[in-house]
Amino acid sequence: MTKNMKKLALFSGSIFLAAALFTSPVTAGDEVRIATEGAYAPYNYVDDNGKLAGYEIDLGNALCKEAGLTCTWIANEWDSLIPNLLAGNYDAIMAGMSVTEERKKSIKFSEEYYPVAPSLYAAAAGNKLDLSALKGKKIGVQGATIQAAFAEKTYGADNTILSFETFDQSVADLMAGNIDILLADGDPLQPVVEASKGGLAFIGEGVRIGGGNAIGMRPKDAKLAQQFNDALASLKAKGTVDTLIKKYFKNGPFYSK
Repeated sequence: MTKNMKKLALFSGSIFLAAALFTSPVTAGDEVRIATEGAYAPYNYVDDNGKLAGYEIDLGNALCKEAGLTCTWIANEWDSLIPNLLAGNYDAIMAGMSVTEERKKSIKFSEEYYPVAPSLYAAAAGNKLDLSALKGKKIGVQGATIQAAFAEKTYGADNTILSFETFDQSVADLMAGNIDILLADGDPLQPVVEASKGGLAFIGEGVRIGGGNAIGMRPKDAKLAQQFNDALASLKAKGTVDTLIKKYFKNGPFYSK
């Protein structure tokens, strides 16, 4: 278990303290509960003080202030984020979640707060792999992600797709040589490759899968969606969103050119 995963465990139990079936729409003055994974830097993670931090935490707090909402954060495992939202255990998701047509069948999305960025492939340095002709390889992905669906559809017939509960676990297995390739969001993967000091390398071209990142909400919470959208439009116009992107992602993509 990684250091961040141990810290995250301190939060994970808190979700079950919420009412199991909170189904009434969010109204003005209510506390808005926002769920995140807490294990997907730089979008969201647990810092050295054991607190949730990252781009989405800073942005979410700024959005709540702009909208005049009282917000609290809840850490929840990635693969149960949407089911727990629909069960009423919280009111919104900010967890590096890309907008997809499949997800839109069950939840409502705000406008995007981070533009679509490429997913990248990483492998052991020197591993000569042809992405157009992969056979008999072990390809790692984080489960229930857009990369997982893409890998299964694109490579599943001739290769083994291995899904991991967290991004950190997928990286650990790549470093250990248990998988041949890792497909993941480029933003969290780039610092991993850089930190490997030549042990890992990117291969092939990046691929754009799905849309950008947005806040996920229950379909009936139209008022909350409008509140977040209005606040997001205001923060984009003020340059706040781009300032936070520069803080956590350095080279964009940005909304202002």
